[in-house]
Amino acid sequence: MNPVNETERSTEHYIFALGTYKLLAFTIGTIGVFGFCNNVVVIVLYCKFKRLRTPTNLLLVNISLSDLLVSVIGINFTFVSCLKGGWIWSQATCIWDGFSNSLFDAIICKKCNKDRKPPAHLQYFGNWYCKESETQSHEEWRARYIRVVHAQVVDFPWAWRAIGHIWLYSVVWTGAPLLGWNRYTLEIHRLGCSLDWASKDPNDASFILLFLLACFFVPLRSIQDLQTVQIIRILRYEKKVAAMFLLMITCFLVCWTPYAVVSMLEAFGRKSMVSPMVAIIPSFFAKSSAAYNPLIYVFMSRKFRRCLLQLLCSRLSWLQHSLKERP
Repeated sequence: MNPVNETERSTEHYIFALGTYKLLAFTIGTIGVFGFCNNVVVIVLYCKFKRLRTPTNLLLVNISLSDLLVSVIGINFTFVSCLKGGWIWSQATCIWDGFSNSLFDAIICKKCNKDRKPPAHLQYFGNWYCKESETQSHEEWRARYIRVVHAQVVDFPWAWRAIGHIWLYSVVWTGAPLLGWNRYTLEIHRLGCSLDWASKDPNDASFILLFLLACFFVPLRSIQDLQTVQIIRILRYEKKVAAMFLLMITCFLVCWTPYAVVSMLEAFGRKSMVSPMVAIIPSFFAKSSAAYNPLIYVFMSRKFRRCLLQLLCSRLSWLQHSLKERP
């Protein structure tokens, strides 16, 4: 890992070809734009429509907020670095970039494993994937699941406690490098900053091991929790719900497993196997979760879709009315 203060470089010191930098800039920019737009839509719908303001949807908005912050804060430095052909920011900015990305990504992963009560499938699966039945809304199904499986009352105080737990858990793990347990430094592709995965210091290596366990493998284990079978049994549309659940698992694995594998190779394997291109692709895959999360968690909900359609129709009617009033 090289110092961050090397901000001036000639063309021959570029790691990638100039065309590759442009392609990377376009990719990360697209992720940022879609992530921003999709998550803003989620937050606007929640604020505008009273029928969407439920405790479980509040958890969804918290996730959309973290995804929105990734799109706004966690991508901009990398985007500009791609345009400039390398990292141009100060060391303090590198630390901020590494911390903010790790924090928001940890929140995204931690939502898989809020607590064993409720577990991951409650937040990922039970909270947002339940199909509406003929007589009950998806919120009622979710509340019923929590009461049946965990005897847990779902209300706003519980939702706020869950959100507080997620943020506290994430801040503790991502704040530790700021206090000397590992550090945030420039990554091998020199387009962003992250943990010092390659450090062989026992103190740093111990943090990497525990961080991977706490922020990737524990949530992954919770996704596979066998109690998920219980929610499938109490729902009416088992096949559709199971399909949504499998989609969630697939997206999580596709986006986060490559990044975890590359990180483990840097930390415990052969660092020579990790080239800048091998490192940058999984990083972009992980960031892409900020764009697809709203599509899975919201637009598969009938009530959210109806509210979105209502909002679009009202905006369209207002536009047509304004055009007619013009002389």
